[in-house]
Amino acid sequence: MRTIALELTLMIRNSVTIDWTQRESVQAEIRLKVKKILRKYGYPPDREKKATETVLEQAGIIARDWAK
Repeated sequence: MRTIALELTLMIRNSVTIDWTQRESVQAEIRLKVKKILRKYGYPPDREKKATETVLEQAGIIARDWAK
């Protein structure tokens, strides 16, 4: 889990843009990348959607701090 979290954090930091929370295309790209990382590490497919949404929610919270 730690490895997945680290890789997700790095990917999100490299993917977010200033207005990413308003742009559906950027969010879709991030969702796709999250799913690829989860699959890479054998995350259960039935939990993938919830995990992806949780990652995006947390990224939104953290990104507010990055923008400051």
